Amino acid sequence: MLEVKNISKKFDNFNIKNISFSVNKGDYFIILGVSGAGKSLILEMIAGLMESDSGEIILNNKDITNEKIQKRKVGLVFQDYAVFPHLTVKENILYPLKNRGLEKKEIQNKISQLADEMSISHLLDRKPTTLSGGELQRVALSRTLALNPECLLLDEPLSSLDIQLKNDLRGLLRKINKKGQTIIHVTHDYEEAIFLSNKVAVINNGKIVQTGTPEQVFKNPKTKFVANFSGIKNFFKADIHIVENDNIKKAVINDKVTVNLFTEANYGTGFVIIKNKNIIISNSKPNISAMNNYKGVIVDVLPAKFGVEIIVDIGILISVLISADTLKKYDFFEDKTVWVSFKASSVKFLHG
Repeated sequence: MLEVKNISKKFDNFNIKNISFSVNKGDYFIILGVSGAGKSLILEMIAGLMESDSGEIILNNKDITNEKIQKRKVGLVFQDYAVFPHLTVKENILYPLKNRGLEKKEIQNKISQLADEMSISHLLDRKPTTLSGGELQRVALSRTLALNPECLLLDEPLSSLDIQLKNDLRGLLRKINKKGQTIIHVTHDYEEAIFLSNKVAVINNGKIVQTGTPEQVFKNPKTKFVANFSGIKNFFKADIHIVENDNIKKAVINDKVTVNLFTEANYGTGFVIIKNKNIIISNSKPNISAMNNYKGVIVDVLPAKFGVEIIVDIGILISVLISADTLKKYDFFEDKTVWVSFKASSVKFLHG
């Protein structure tokens, strides 16, 4: 449906470099990256607010690279909503329908339908200055959807909302998508990608570094940036260099630490992933079946979203996730000598 082919844009101190991806009809496609990565610029080029230096944008087999904004059949919802403060909610939704040759009854039906779907029928006579952030976002969505865009473009739509409003809007966006609306949504929050998307593109410094389904991207990150961005802290370059038998292999991380793992790879360079929730930390050498046991020193104790993160130096810095109760019970603190353990089955190897 939408193809972006080798789009580039050069600025004084930043470049968008050969961006390519495709979005099928009905997809919920999320472009994920940190602030300043170039996410919003991509939307602006698709919408026609900014011209690319090179590349093509194809919508339904039509080249719209140089098409006028009004003829692109895409709708952009800005991060700051961009509703007209002097107009009522009804007038905001009505605005893009003016001069479209529609009958008055058809316009009224359209407004009523959108207001009902967005749960803002009771707000039609209100001014934007009296609305909450979540209500403003619903108004902005209604106004953009009024023109039935082939592709809905969302620029950080949930970034300024509190947790409850985010959950409400997530449900609404999912509902809109399930009705068949194609959506491209840019965000810095990987949880939004997990909850909403069926396809993800991760962008870093103006380049897309990985695309795929959320499962493909977050379970099999191809770069350290993607791994860290998705919350995977233990991502190390490693070499498979010894084959003990058909199942158990050894990988050497940074020429310092050897780990046992299960992989079909017999040799080669790649990356080792060890999820921090799968690592056990203890005050003495454990008497368990874990095949990887290392003595180390705690270098940092950090609050985490779900518990406490402990960084241990075992020759490499490894992250361990524990509960606050466990921290208190075992009295872990900086400079303390501890043991960390994890099973060979908890180690994943990806070819580089």
